[in-house]
Formats: sequence, structure tokens, C-alpha cells
Amino acid sequence: MNCHQCGEIVTISDRFCEECGVNLVKTPQIIGDGCQKCGAPSSQIDRDRYCIECGLRQVAISNDRIELQPASNLAGISDRGRRHHQNEDAIALKFIDPETYILVVCDGVSSSQQPELASHSATTACLQAIEIAIQSGIEDAANAICQGVEAALQAVTGIPIDPNSDLDPSSTTIVTAIVCDNIATIGWLGDSRAYWLAADKSLQLTQDDSWMRDAIESGKFTPAEAEASLYAHAIVRWLGADTSDDGKPTIATFPIPGQGYFILCTDGLWNYAPDPAYLYHLTQQSPASDSRSIAHHLISYANQQGGQDNITVGILEF
Repeated sequence: MNCHQCGEIVTISDRFCEECGVNLVKTPQIIGDGCQKCGAPSSQIDRDRYCIECGLRQVAISNDRIELQPASNLAGISDRGRRHHQNEDAIALKFIDPETYILVVCDGVSSSQQPELASHSATTACLQAIEIAIQSGIEDAANAICQGVEAALQAVTGIPIDPNSDLDPSSTTIVTAIVCDNIATIGWLGDSRAYWLAADKSLQLTQDDSWMRDAIESGKFTPAEAEASLYAHAIVRWLGADTSDDGKPTIATFPIPGQGYFILCTDGLWNYAPDPAYLYHLTQQSPASDSRSIAHHLISYANQQGGQDNITVGILEF
């Protein structure tokens, strides 16, 4: 095996690399999408996680719990939960200036190959593309969102897959938002959600791309019948090589009306609190009202309810 830092040959019993001194026992988190040694893109990493360019075997993603706080009013947590053996969610947050923020949340599709890599690659690529679009002077937030989701799609479809596997190609849901001058522009595919939570009125800002929603809107099933179906939570749109359409996100805008919390989250949270009013009620039970404390409280709540899925939440406080 190789040292994840310098590529030197090490044995499984080594605790430190003799060449560079890095700790070999603690598995680091992958920061980028490509090779950790030579920087080759993810498309050059084979299914056994070896880089085709330099031969280094990549370290597995260690992301059981990720906590981010790029600004005092912006925080996020992604947690493995209590039932899954790995965290297939991912989150990325960016503070541009006091009036501009970027949030990205993804939920890797468990029936696909390397879902944890799909969500991680998508969040990273989306955030970078949106940031570049903003810095280049693009004023149309919807256009920047579309560029971000397109970059995420390219990153996910570039993940090497095993053609003989029974699993689907790597895929993930995505919900992303640019909040600029108190206007939130949101784009999504799948069932990861955006909410506005406030004392006077709380709202779900996205609509799930799911079998249940389609079944209810078709009029063939009542909400109760659709929710009881085995297909209730099956998604009908996602990012991946086998995406069923052009992979273009649905776009929505929401003017921030006043004090409250703008939230992105995966179904590991909203499955336990789908009603916006109840989700706001949970924020008020947090020991403190800042975004970091509320994120901790919501993750703890989902785990206390069973933690059946990975749990991710990003919170922008107003």
C-alpha cells in the first residue's frame, strides 16, 4: 500500500510514513475530487481507487460527520446517522460577502455505485462553478445555479463505474441556493429540500422530484395512498449518467421576508419533520438561536428519532 501523503510504499502495520512522517492510522478526508498525489481528475481514478496517471491508491472518504461554519450566520452539518455504514450525503457552504452566500446539499443515491463519491464530487463542483460565475460578474443567479448544477453533473458522470455491477451508475440528488441581497435563488433535482422557517410563517420552498408527488398530482392516488406505497420516496430526477432527462434543475426564487432561517436539508432530517411549522418549532427548542447551535440540535433530533438515514442540514440565519 502507499502513503496517502507522499505515495511512499508502507506496510499495513506502519503507524507513520518514514518518508514524510504523516500519521497513517487516522484516515484523512478527501478535499478534492481528483488524485490526492498528482491532482489528476476523478475520471482518472479506476474502480479500485487507483490513479491511472501516477498509480496512487486513493484514501477512502472519511466523512461520518462534517461540520462547517464559514460565517457567523451560516453553518452546516452532515452526519452519518445511526443505521448507515457510511455517510452518502455531502454539504458545501460559501460566504462571499455579507450579502452573498452559496449553499449546496447532496444525497448520494444508495442504489448507485460510489454514492458517497457522487455527492462529494457534486457539491464541490457545484460550489466552485457558482463561485466562478459570481466572480465573473454574472448577475443572473438562476444562470449561475444552472452552471453549478451542470458542473456537478459532469463531475458525477466522470466517476469511473464497473459496467458489470448490478448497481446503477453513480448518482445523487442536489439542492443548491444563492442568497444575494436578501433574495434566495434555489435549484434542485431529487428530494433534498429548501425551507424558510420563521415565527409568522414557515414554508417548503422546493417540490420533491418523487414518485409520491407525481402520483398525487396525477389524481390516481390520494395523499394517504401515495404515502403508503413502497414507491413513495422513490425519486424520479437525479444527477448521474443515467439521469432520465437533461439534468436541468428546477429553479425557484424567494425574497427573504424578515427574521428567520433559510435551510437546505436531505430527507434524513425532513422525513422526521416534513411540516415546515414543526421544523421551525424544533429550531426554537435549540439551546441557542445561532445557526451552528440549531444545526447541532436538528441533527441530534433526527438521530434521537432513529437516525435511519444520513442527515445533512445547512442553515443561513437572518
